[in-house]
Amino acid sequence: MAFALAGGIFAAVSMLGGVGPKAAGPMVPARPAIEAISGAARVVDGDTIDVAGQRVRLEGIDAPESAQTCPGRYARGMLGPWRCGVAASLGLAKLIGSQAVACESHETDKYGRLVATCFVDGRDINREMVRLGHAWAFVKYSTTYVAEEAAARSAKAGIWASIERAQPAWEYRSRRWENAEQTTPQGCVIKGNISARGERIYHTPWSPWYAKVRVNVRDGEQWFCDERQAMEAGFRPAMGR
Repeated sequence: MAFALAGGIFAAVSMLGGVGPKAAGPMVPARPAIEAISGAARVVDGDTIDVAGQRVRLEGIDAPESAQTCPGRYARGMLGPWRCGVAASLGLAKLIGSQAVACESHETDKYGRLVATCFVDGRDINREMVRLGHAWAFVKYSTTYVAEEAAARSAKAGIWASIERAQPAWEYRSRRWENAEQTTPQGCVIKGNISARGERIYHTPWSPWYAKVRVNVRDGEQWFCDERQAMEAGFRPAMGR
């Protein structure tokens, strides 16, 4: 799922730190370069956007996957599971609106995405996604948004609205991967599909279309054991992965 959002595009790269006399004592490693990008944004899912031709993973948060549902909002009188993954994508699109997004990144992940804190009109949208209950604080990698998660839980916002526990996105991905391993060749669970238009697209077990995709090896489609392997073979991730 994607949402096209308006805005201008520019990119800039700057370095932190300066040059000066060497101080005595142990050397302190310099902070890594900041890559700053800004411009129009397209929402890929609740924690991933495309900005200025770059795929950006919002740092410190983990939103429900696009195909993920969460327990019914019993606390608000609503029964049955609801599509919290879709709601997260829509929530992020609403935060961005038609404004340009500015992102600051200190690193690139193993999939080539910038890991960044992003802002709209000076507002940290990573923080807002957690505060509104559209994402968990991704404490495996960062504790930056722990306070916002606690506030969202107290307010029963979004993923915290139900009296039942919503499965965190990292657990959801792990469970889907484990289930897929039981029925796929040699445990390689990523499906490399070639569309009718010739697009080479890979689907992870948490992709909304994973169950419907068939791999026809005779047509050049492939199974992959990890996402990097799929990208090196020329396949791009499906929207919502």
